[in-house]
Amino acid sequence: MGVVVVEVCDGNLITELDIEDIIESEYPEVAVLMNECLSFCGMCAVRPYAIVNGTRVFAKTTEEALDKIRTKIEEELAVYAD
Repeated sequence: MGVVVVEVCDGNLITELDIEDIIESEYPEVAVLMNECLSFCGMCAVRPYAIVNGTRVFAKTTEEALDKIRTKIEEELAVYAD
C-alpha cells in the first residue's frame, strides 16, 4: 500500500472534528500531521481544509470537507492498489 499524508493546521475549522483519529482509524496507511501553520491563513479562518499529498482539499462545512478528504485519499490509494 502507498502512504498518504494529510496535513491539517491547528487553527483550521476542520479541527472541530477529531480529524486525526477519524482518518487514521479508517485508513491505517494514512498519516495525519497536525501543524501549527500551513500558511493559508485567509482560508484557514473561513473554510475547513486539509492538504492531502500536496493538494488542498476544502469545503464550506467540516463534514463536506471530511467527505472530500476521504475521496482524495481514495484517489491517492488507488494509485498503489495494483
